[in-house]
Amino acid sequence: MRALLTKIEQTSRLDRVGDRLQRAVQATLRPQWLRDLLHGVPLGHPLHPAMVQVPVGSWISAAVLDLMPGQRRAATTLTAVGTVSAVPAAVAGLNDWAALAPDQRRVGLVHAAANSLALSLYVGSLAARFSGRHSLGRTLGMAGLSAASMGAYIGGHLAYKQGAQVNQSISEMHLISGGWHELGAMSTLPQRQLITKEIDDVSVILYRHGDDVTVMLERCPHQSGPLGQGEVQEIDGHDCVVCPWHGSTFRLNGGEVVHGPSGNDQQVLLTRIRNGVLEARLP
Repeated sequence: MRALLTKIEQTSRLDRVGDRLQRAVQATLRPQWLRDLLHGVPLGHPLHPAMVQVPVGSWISAAVLDLMPGQRRAATTLTAVGTVSAVPAAVAGLNDWAALAPDQRRVGLVHAAANSLALSLYVGSLAARFSGRHSLGRTLGMAGLSAASMGAYIGGHLAYKQGAQVNQSISEMHLISGGWHELGAMSTLPQRQLITKEIDDVSVILYRHGDDVTVMLERCPHQSGPLGQGEVQEIDGHDCVVCPWHGSTFRLNGGEVVHGPSGNDQQVLLTRIRNGVLEARLP
């Protein structure tokens, strides 16, 4: 399986389908607020992984009940709950997928295909159950669970091996040593301009607003974009930095994500001014 998934990552022929689907998703999910909601921006955490718990949990429970006598109605109800809840989970997943890198989108396309097959089988299972053909409904349900399990395996590869929608910058926190680190005299820091510095070879950005200075990890948590090259915008009364790669936007006074595709907040460091010198350390 590992060799197969690696081959899928490198199969550029999938881009012909993936590029068309990406354009369709972006054209359909056009409002910024809708994309942010589906990315999980209001939560500060990707939404899709949380949403898939409902269909997967319902389908597994339905499979258990299908093996028990006298549980047809309960199994049918759980199959229906899983099938209906899979639709918004899929929409959130497609929204995340459309903002990924090409190799991630290729694997994500196969992940989506497996889950689409599972959903189709469960729709057939429901139709069979409602028409009284419970044996066929159970068979289609088990086939759907197998397809969903394969989709989950591929999704795990996408998240844990390829790093899709996980915080790309947080690992750098472990490279910063403990204690306070000097970053320069306050008198040298310009007002309301992004400055890039390094702490233990980890790139950070500095932003001064009055006597307050934010020190934030520079790598964007979405796809490691250079926030130090980003644009500063005022949004809802807060100065924010916009990633130049995909537009993820973070508040400069706290690191909270304002707009996706990142669903994660950006990490800021603790700061202090000592003898006119700015210092920062891990929180």
